[in-house]
Amino acid sequence: MIFKRLSLIAMLTALCLVSLGAYVRLSDAGLGCPDWPGCYGALTVPQSVDAIAQAQTVYPHAPVEAGKAWKEMAHRYVAAVLGLMVLALFILGWKNKSSIRTSPWVTTGLAGLIVFQALLGMWTVTLLLKPVVVSAHLLGGMSTLAILVWIAHRHWGTQIGRHMIPASYHWLIRVALLVLFAQIFLGGWTSTNYAALACTDFPTCHGQWLPAMDFKDAFHLHRELGESADGGNLTLASLTAIQWTHRIGAVITLIYLGFMAVNGLKYGQLKTLSIALLCVLLAQISLGIANLLLHLPLVLAVGHNFGAALLVVIVVLLNSKITAQSR
Repeated sequence: MIFKRLSLIAMLTALCLVSLGAYVRLSDAGLGCPDWPGCYGALTVPQSVDAIAQAQTVYPHAPVEAGKAWKEMAHRYVAAVLGLMVLALFILGWKNKSSIRTSPWVTTGLAGLIVFQALLGMWTVTLLLKPVVVSAHLLGGMSTLAILVWIAHRHWGTQIGRHMIPASYHWLIRVALLVLFAQIFLGGWTSTNYAALACTDFPTCHGQWLPAMDFKDAFHLHRELGESADGGNLTLASLTAIQWTHRIGAVITLIYLGFMAVNGLKYGQLKTLSIALLCVLLAQISLGIANLLLHLPLVLAVGHNFGAALLVVIVVLLNSKITAQSR
């Protein structure tokens, strides 16, 4: 069945795209192309002397940096391919709604999300990396991945009856998605505000358990990048508040998901996913600490984002596994 195979391919593409997006952002290539959807008015990066000269004439404020531009365009190309896959899933979902193992409204919602993601991608460039837009783009990418994991598992995986696990554990798994996405937002907010190195010691921050922090400007959503709510420069106290909150969120997420995973070991059909969850959790915490102590090397920073994506995959799989097929 084409829908079944395409759902798996699209899921894997989304996983790659989330990691590629993190690589573009963390290598400071988010504005590698000053326009959207093309690059300096073309579908590829300017290469010839004449093309570069023309690009500089049209965009004098944005010098051509081919390396960064190609990173950004690679991300857009993959995003376009994923968009076409989602469009195909949307069409096939309604065409084969009597035979697919998920509601066609799920693919409809996914198609709408992809359109919104494209708009966020455009606003990321036109609004010059405004933190709330970039963070929303990250959440949209993770949400796209989550929906595709759900669709793929409904067709490739198996489910267990709700009666096989207690209701309390059932809700523990459901709420895990909210906990995880809240932490992903905090991580994205930390990254998009360049607050990852606001303090580089661990487990304390600036040698204190409770350093000086400014939460008012730290979580003011409508400000520009690097600016406070009143237009001044964002202070170290604000950046510290962002990173410190992300650390607290990491502790809460570790305890919650760790508790859920340990309890999941008691149920045979959830044991493999629970072990995987524990392993990824430990790796994710280790990467977070290493990023601090080693001053954010690119490979570890991208790995930390990939770890978050893997956590989304596992938690969605758990949710799908405990949800019986509607037909």
